[in-house]
Parts: sequence; C-alpha cells; structure tokens
Amino acid sequence: MNSHRHFSHLAGALALAGLAVLATACSGSSPSASNSPTSAPPATSSAPATSPAATTSPGSAAAVATITTNWEAFFNAKTPDSKRIALLQDGSQFASVIHAQSGSGLAALATAKVTNVTINSPTMATVAYDILISGTPQLKNQSGVAVYQNGTWKVGVSSFCGLLIIENAGKTTGLPAPCKSAA
Repeated sequence: MNSHRHFSHLAGALALAGLAVLATACSGSSPSASNSPTSAPPATSSAPATSPAATTSPGSAAAVATITTNWEAFFNAKTPDSKRIALLQDGSQFASVIHAQSGSGLAALATAKVTNVTINSPTMATVAYDILISGTPQLKNQSGVAVYQNGTWKVGVSSFCGLLIIENAGKTTGLPAPCKSAA
C-alpha cells in the first residue's frame, strides 16, 4: 500500500533526525532531568515577535517572516532549550521532551526549512516545511500549524505531537498528555 510505504519512509527519516529520543522521553511519567541549554544561538535566530499588528495581519510579510524564523529556530538543536520551549505552544508542558531531545547526537544534525506560510487568521497559520539532516531534506512537504500565543508565533502542539506520533509508529500510547488531547 502506497500510504504504508510513505509512512514507513517518514518514520525512518524521523528516526534519522533523532526524534526517537522524543518518543523515549514521552514514555515515562516522571519528568526527566534537565540538560543545560546549548549556549550557541542559531544562525538565523531572532527574538520572537511580540504583538505588533503587522505580525498577525493575514498575508502580512512581517507575520510570514516571524513565523518562518520562529519555526526554524524551534527545530534547530542549536537553539537553547529555554527558547525552544518558548517557541512551542504550551511549551512548558513539553520541557522534559525538549531537554531529552537536546541530548541526542543525531538531533544536533536536524533542522527545518520553511517553504511556505499561509496566514489563516490573526492567531493561526499553516506552515509547509522540510526536515533536513545535515542540510539534506529527509522529510519533504510536511504541513504544520503555527499559533499566535502570548504575543509570539509558535509551533502548534498539533504539529509537534504529529511528529511524535509518526516517530511512535502511529501509536498515541506513551505520548505526553497534551498530545493525547490534541490527537
């Protein structure tokens, strides 16, 4: 079946990206110990946007640029954990997962490249992106959601949890509680 083959390809590519650490971190009920945040900022990083109207106007170039910057920073292992948590919708609920991901050697090679942003409303956008390993696309044409929360465009929980579910071979068991309610 073509979709099964596509799913297997996605799961394999996510494993290459080091997202297996995420599924492992999600399987326990107690929070994991925090790793020290990486001190080197990402090359394309900028401060998350606050609430100027231009960053939430549908079709706004500023909103598209902010979403792109924040999305790519979130998926960059060189971004400090504290910033990655701040760039994920309800990120504090995923702190242990993000800290665990930072400890993975393969995750250090993974980044995301946003290919398109469509602003759907002042608080939601659709993001098309690729996951790259050492600069080579491994998961192409992914679709996610960015949400405007507390004055910042963030990676939506549904997008993050969707990647966790793919990594967990389509199963929702062992995922963080916010993923179960988002599924």
